[in-house]
Amino acid sequence: MGGTNQSSVSEFLLLGLSRQPQQQQQLIFLLFLIMYLATVLGNLLIILAISTDSRLHTPMYFFLSNLSFVDVCFSSTTVPKVLAIHILRNQAISFSGCLTQLYFLCVFADMDNFLLAVMAYDRFVAICHPLHYTTKMTHQLCAFLVVGSWMVASLNALLHTLLVAQLYFCGDNVIPHFFCEVTPLLKLSCSDTHLNELMILAVAGLIMLAPFVCILLSYILIACAILKISSTGRWKAFSTCGSHLAVVCLFYGTIISLYFNPSSSHSAGRDMAAAMMYTVVTPMMKPFIYSLRNRDMKGALRKVLTMRFISTQ
Repeated sequence: MGGTNQSSVSEFLLLGLSRQPQQQQQLIFLLFLIMYLATVLGNLLIILAISTDSRLHTPMYFFLSNLSFVDVCFSSTTVPKVLAIHILRNQAISFSGCLTQLYFLCVFADMDNFLLAVMAYDRFVAICHPLHYTTKMTHQLCAFLVVGSWMVASLNALLHTLLVAQLYFCGDNVIPHFFCEVTPLLKLSCSDTHLNELMILAVAGLIMLAPFVCILLSYILIACAILKISSTGRWKAFSTCGSHLAVVCLFYGTIISLYFNPSSSHSAGRDMAAAMMYTVVTPMMKPFIYSLRNRDMKGALRKVLTMRFISTQ
């Protein structure tokens, strides 16, 4: 992807959190390692529980298993490099490596976005059209929604990565971040970045806002439907949406604060904190959010952990 770039910069330096004192860096390394292991273990357990329990072979859990897979990949795109920066003192990342990281970050961020919208639509059909749920949410439709999401996410990521690959970087190669993100790269470029910024606002903005609007409309209709049923049924219907709503608020809250604020209000520390939330903290929290309030998921996880414990005896 970097073949057409005429830049004199062959690598970038990711400062990240490495400017902290030595003791703090060791603490940061340990914190990131724990969060990464929790993310990988938690999401893999979700995938394993869904795949082994036949009761969870439904569209809702099919989408959840895909979301868990995406979150493992999302964290794996950034955190290993952060760990290398703090334990190996290896801040350098090649130009092609930076573009590769940027591409996969865009893909997995878009997939998170699309899958949250698809899951909201699934809840809308389940609550507002329960008698037609099985005929509407067919295996073919579920597969189409997931595959279509991967295709759109890949094309969008390719567009932004190729646009960055065309930029000229004439000297400064220090990125005050812990991964290769679009905004810091545009600030380092000596080229005209108006096209990149326009594409971020137009294409990326549309891709981010369209699913958000879909989620918003789905939950407005869900709320209207829930208000019409009895108090007992109302609580049961809302409990199936509570976990998803919590994840939606966590995900979009950090994304909006990071990308849809005026550039004048941005600071390196603030942007890094928001980026850490959606690349590290949110993927780690999702397994807890989705499992703690879900009786079927807790039962499946208990079964998986019990089987693993017995097999080790």
